[in-house]
Amino acid sequence: MFEAQLYEKAAKKSVDCRLCSFRCHIPDGRRGICGVRENKGGTLYTHTWGRLVAENIDPIEKKPLFHFLPSSRSFSVAAAGCNFKCLNCQNSDISQAPREGGLVGGEEVSPEEIAAEAYETGCESISYTYTEPTIFFEYAHDIGVLAKEKGLKNVFVTNGYMTPECLNALDGVLDAANVDIKSFSDSFYRKVCGATLAPVLESVENMRRMGVWVELTTLVIPTLNDSEEELRALAKWIYRTDKTMPWHLSAFHPAYKMLDIGPTPVETLERAREIGLEEGLRYVYTGNVPGNRGESTYCWNCSALLIERRGFMVKKNAVADSRCPSCGSAIDGVGL
Repeated sequence: MFEAQLYEKAAKKSVDCRLCSFRCHIPDGRRGICGVRENKGGTLYTHTWGRLVAENIDPIEKKPLFHFLPSSRSFSVAAAGCNFKCLNCQNSDISQAPREGGLVGGEEVSPEEIAAEAYETGCESISYTYTEPTIFFEYAHDIGVLAKEKGLKNVFVTNGYMTPECLNALDGVLDAANVDIKSFSDSFYRKVCGATLAPVLESVENMRRMGVWVELTTLVIPTLNDSEEELRALAKWIYRTDKTMPWHLSAFHPAYKMLDIGPTPVETLERAREIGLEEGLRYVYTGNVPGNRGESTYCWNCSALLIERRGFMVKKNAVADSRCPSCGSAIDGVGL
């Protein structure tokens, strides 16, 4: 184990974790909600430092990030654990397993090895993904510092439930994030994820103030978060926060403990995209339904086709010096 950061010692050898918005008070001998941070004798330890459970080279579009280094490859890594308990989790085998206690699995891989492999394989970034990167913050931070020294960018694919203290510790290390806004309903968050909405929205606002490039994803689940009223309210919030943030609307497929709800109809996703555009968002995408118009990037000013995609593959990129070749409008993003 490795001593954790972002915690405070409390009475009777208990500790107060300051990593995520649950802000767990952890008695001696117990673990936090995430299952990977353990109090031993008044010192908080993380079980995830140096323990890798997943490693892949992915297109950056898979994160999904459509306005950040398009067509590049991202070295994607994960450690075990999550602070959410999503009923529809796609990676429950590695995100939920530590809740049972005991040894947290993973292959021992040092930050130096990960940063070196990312660089040597020609990746332009390292993505902390598959599980919740906040929960393996110390590991991600140490990898990220080394990555920056090699000229690589760092990306979080996250539920956004980190504290402001955590984000402050990532200032200068974190370059981009895709944040899941799972719903615009606090009751949804409590019922489906075991969390609350407000800290997620606060994290998005804080990231933008830090200069982190942010894209948002909402998995549209029939009957739970797909009403026009809720989608429009979320679109309005995105517009007020930053209308240049891309919004990805993904189709739901039954998984984990949510097998009784059918897949999202394509028509529902298309209508959700229309709502986002009606509310003034510049870039709204639909995913998990390959071959649809919502996969590609269009100029927010003249509607010219700029980046044509099919799935995670970029077929054409007409953006020149971050501008639309048709009307000259600036296209928001990094490395376009």
